[in-house]
Amino acid sequence: MKNTKKLFIMMLTLILSLSLAACSSGSKETSGSGEGDSDKTYTLRVAYSVPEDHASHIAGLAFKEDIEAKSDGKIKVELYPSGQLYASDREAVEAVQLNNIEMTVVATPTMATFAPEFSIFDLPFLFDSREAAYKAMDGDLGNALNEKVDEIGLVNLGYGENGFRHLLNSKHPIEKPEDMKGLKMRVMENKVYEDMFNTLGANSSPLAFGELYSALQQGVYDGMDNPISLVSSMKFYEVQKYMTLSGHTFAPLVSVINKEYFEGMPEDLQEILQESMTNVYNKTQRETTQTQDEEKLAELKKELEVNELTPDQKEAFVDALQPIYDKYSGDIGEDLIDMARAANE
Repeated sequence: MKNTKKLFIMMLTLILSLSLAACSSGSKETSGSGEGDSDKTYTLRVAYSVPEDHASHIAGLAFKEDIEAKSDGKIKVELYPSGQLYASDREAVEAVQLNNIEMTVVATPTMATFAPEFSIFDLPFLFDSREAAYKAMDGDLGNALNEKVDEIGLVNLGYGENGFRHLLNSKHPIEKPEDMKGLKMRVMENKVYEDMFNTLGANSSPLAFGELYSALQQGVYDGMDNPISLVSSMKFYEVQKYMTLSGHTFAPLVSVINKEYFEGMPEDLQEILQESMTNVYNKTQRETTQTQDEEKLAELKKELEVNELTPDQKEAFVDALQPIYDKYSGDIGEDLIDMARAANE
């Protein structure tokens, strides 16, 4: 009888020990704790629509090398450029929200379809210079927008850029607002852009970036707007004739990661990821974009008829597009617009 009782106590002790061990193990995976499994390997699948010679992919390669080394292989990076996984930026963001992939790098007009405040970057002639845009993105404006990203289940790991956007078309040079009348213009999936060009008298409609070249080639659209880097890397000069250096909007990029996935990583790996994105990815991406803009513009001038708006011509566009500010400033927020404009000072 004593032996039976002794055996029962031993078995009960063993069961309790195993139960406690299981609970302890499970607590390591608690979402948002920053106490993820320290022995686990985390794979970041990063999807974006731009090609391999774009600054975003060049920066991605530098980021991959840096973070895999600094994390001792605990963070692995898989890069998927050229829309390999998703034809549109919107699909990529939705995939990150669903945790089907971990990260994507997208233009802010796409983010505006998820968080309307990002439409601030779509307001025409908001920034006077690239330096002013950086000041805003890295300062109060960027921080305020990051809170909106958090609300949609994502974390913004920083801002890159595509540079200023310019007008292109296959019909004639653009020198004044009236020159836009009747042009069939492709725009991103973004209401502000659509209204902007329609206000100038164009007929605009959205189309996925991956389908744009063939649509221009087939004459579905007369024109579009894009940064210098993309006009070159996507060879849009083959299907357009005229380029106007309008600089009507600055085009930031955001690098977003699934919030639950990020917060499930150990805190030390979260810090390594954020530091690598700030000091390697974003820095490399911006520097490469600036260099490519200078080099590629010289090349584009050999392929396209290029004109640049004079200050007076630009002012005419500013006046013509004032209705866009009147319509959208309420949705975006006057406080955010003030933050952006303060960066010009």
